Amino acid sequence: MRNLIIRTVINALALWAAATFVGGIQLSDDVGQVVLVALVFGLVNAVLKPILKFISFPLIIATLGLFALVVNAALLKITAALMDGFVVDGWGAAILGSIVVSLVTMVLGGLKDDD
Repeated sequence: MRNLIIRTVINALALWAAATFVGGIQLSDDVGQVVLVALVFGLVNAVLKPILKFISFPLIIATLGLFALVVNAALLKITAALMDGFVVDGWGAAILGSIVVSLVTMVLGGLKDDD
């Protein structure tokens, strides 16, 4: 339970950073809505990311991993399609947003205690 809360907070901060630094991404100002978007984003990542990575494995290998950015961008767009308080305008914003989310998640995930 504690791990789920920590991952949700990290996702919320990562999505907030993407909405702050990427022009085509908007996130609600309501904290409850942001937490809900973070939960849905975590669920979408947990369910769809392994499937999409498996299907796109040849492209990921052929592009030396760069196609994984497209997979992450697709997950952002899927989350935006499911949630009212989250908007991603176009693939360019989705790819830039996926880079920001990945970086913030990597930094904050490295800070958390794995116990």
